[in-house]
Amino acid sequence: MNEAPRAERALLWLVALGVFMQMLDSTIVNTALPAMAAGLGESPLRMQSVVIAYALTMAMLIPASGWLADRFGTRRVYFTAIVLFTLGSLLCGISSSLSQLVAARVLQGVGGAMLLPVGRLAVLRSYPRGEFLKAMSFVTLPGLIGPLVGPTLGGWLVQAISWHWIFLINIPVGLIAALATLRLMPDARSPVGAFDLSGYAMLAMSMVAISLSLDGLSELGLRHATIAVLFLFGMAMFVAYWLHATRVPKPLFPLALFRVPSYRVGILGNLFSRIGSGSMPFLIPLLLQVGLGFTPLEAGMTMIPVALAGMASKRAVVPIVQRFGYRRVLIVNTILVGAAMASFALIGPDQPAWLRIVQLSAFGLVNSLQFTAMNTVTLRDLDGELASGGNSLLSMVMMLSMSFGVAAAGGILSAFTEAFGVERGPAALPAFHATFVSVGLVTMMSAWIFWQLEPKRRYPVPPPADPM
Repeated sequence: MNEAPRAERALLWLVALGVFMQMLDSTIVNTALPAMAAGLGESPLRMQSVVIAYALTMAMLIPASGWLADRFGTRRVYFTAIVLFTLGSLLCGISSSLSQLVAARVLQGVGGAMLLPVGRLAVLRSYPRGEFLKAMSFVTLPGLIGPLVGPTLGGWLVQAISWHWIFLINIPVGLIAALATLRLMPDARSPVGAFDLSGYAMLAMSMVAISLSLDGLSELGLRHATIAVLFLFGMAMFVAYWLHATRVPKPLFPLALFRVPSYRVGILGNLFSRIGSGSMPFLIPLLLQVGLGFTPLEAGMTMIPVALAGMASKRAVVPIVQRFGYRRVLIVNTILVGAAMASFALIGPDQPAWLRIVQLSAFGLVNSLQFTAMNTVTLRDLDGELASGGNSLLSMVMMLSMSFGVAAAGGILSAFTEAFGVERGPAALPAFHATFVSVGLVTMMSAWIFWQLEPKRRYPVPPPADPM
């Protein structure tokens, strides 16, 4: 990538800045949830709507991002995304109630729905396939600074000033990114037809209904019959969309995507393995603060090993995949990710600090490797018209699995806390431990999906090199 033109290198920095904004916001929010709950008069174990509102909005709107980028150009759409995300951050920062905060998070999600997939699409179209893995590794590496800085900075802001300020720090970063977009983002576009509005409506209703049914197990207090109806309605809408896509000439996501073996396995593997991973940023800060009595700053500093290990693993992805291949790496690493999640059941008041650091570092390392390998094997075999739709579907699945993961983890944790009868303090630790084991097992089972990658197929991987 040393030979890449200066404009392409600048593009990588710009997209990485967008990732930084997203990751900084996500990590700060998770660390500050208990403080938000205290300020808003809510239970810290019922605050997942703040996370779900953002993730679900992104998942709903991401399907339109590829069409918008092709229709109006990557530069205009990326600029609009940054503006909306920054405005949403401002509104979050001045919120005085949970309903206001959730509404502002929805606006953030509208911006984020276009920000991440359009940036990835610009990189996909600017770099040849042989250099795509290195380009994506670089884009996600600076973005890991967000998780490194976010939890500690967020904990300090919560203790020193107010939780409102964790959102306001996005504003200067957003202004810089918006100005840089006007100069650095290429205005790539492609001919597009009419938008599949009916298919989009079916898919959006399916995502909302399934997510609400999962969240209804804990936070919304819905009766069991309502939860069952929502879940069945969501599944029916998904089936309706699939049948719709088989008969219309230009569906929202072309079914030809699923005739590409690596994409078919990669997208399903992303969905199910990320359900567990998506719940961890929500569960770990709650465990540390609600179960072990950590302050927000202490909980934020404890998360540093996760980010550092994740950054270190990015440079190892290329040589590891080059030697063992995607199939073997993803099967083994998925099991390791699930085992790392389940190991948090060992955390307790008497656990040595060094062992906790080892657990957090191990999880950060294998989880980061998993994301990079999964994303790359999913996208690398897409050409031409399939690239835009495939990229948008991957981004949608990433956010949808986060929404499902947080909703499911909240429901599982609520069920276990009700069973044990305790919500706070060391007595609540068994409920947290059982939840970590549950999400770890779900993740490990998804290794069977990556088993379906072709064993004799060699996915070319470029030799390791400096990403810039």
